[in-house]
Amino acid sequence: MKRLVLAFMAFALLFAFGADISAAADIKELNITYVKSPLNIPSIVQKRMELFEKEFGPAGIAVGHPEITAGPKQTQAMAAGSVDFANCVGGTSVIIAASQGLDIKIVGIYGRSPKAFTLLVNDPAVKSLADLKGKKIAGPKGTVLHQLLVAALMKEGMKYDDVQHIEMGIPHGVAALFGGSIDGALAAGPSVADALSKGARVLFTGEGLVDATTVVAVRGELLRSRPEIVRSFDKVRRASVDFMKTNPEEAFRLTAEETGLSVEQVREMAPLYDFDPEIRPSDVEELKRTQDFLLDAGLITKTIDIESVVEVVKP
Repeated sequence: MKRLVLAFMAFALLFAFGADISAAADIKELNITYVKSPLNIPSIVQKRMELFEKEFGPAGIAVGHPEITAGPKQTQAMAAGSVDFANCVGGTSVIIAASQGLDIKIVGIYGRSPKAFTLLVNDPAVKSLADLKGKKIAGPKGTVLHQLLVAALMKEGMKYDDVQHIEMGIPHGVAALFGGSIDGALAAGPSVADALSKGARVLFTGEGLVDATTVVAVRGELLRSRPEIVRSFDKVRRASVDFMKTNPEEAFRLTAEETGLSVEQVREMAPLYDFDPEIRPSDVEELKRTQDFLLDAGLITKTIDIESVVEVVKP
């Protein structure tokens, strides 16, 4: 308890000076998407501890947390002006949106979690991906999971058309797997833990296939006109990652409450995620590979200069 009290005091000191924002700011509201799955511990810490409210509130800026989990819907909301920050969105969605002309910038890496992205099976007879040739695999298209499936097929010398990829959200895909209407389910996060507890198996993960990189994106116009807002956002983001490192059990408790997992399940899954917020050269290269995948899959027809979309936030 003493350690927890000290942690909250540290946060109080961190935000005591507020954002470097004029009290007469013309911005009255910021909308920051809230995506808690697969296991987005930093976002849960931010929301449950009201860190963005503590940062922006003194400047008279209200903070909204729309729960928009699908990447394409996040970028559509940004295009409509109803979302300012996509706080955890797949690189696939950002690249597709940018290739279509959306003014969007990547200002940080949210996470890398190749081991957390999986293909689940339930049939004991399925021992390899080759056993799923001609079979149905459910999972969201135009996403990291889609990219994982394509990469795994290529590694096995198979083609995308060798399986039937059925467009389906993760929870519905897992349910369909147990219902017997599909043969494999692309899944990540709590859905994997739930499926494993019911007897499903992981056929393979993204390790060695994809980095499973998720990013933090902002409206380009906001970055250009109010860079101090983006700096303040970035400060909170980094503080939440630091809190997770220094107070892991409290972060796990908050995550368990928010996701319905047990603290032990969160503790076991947490090492699968790398939440280092820095943009590494390897991250940029992964985004380039992601663009190649999207082009080959016919999900984009126009490429973009990846470096021009990435903007490093300076304190």
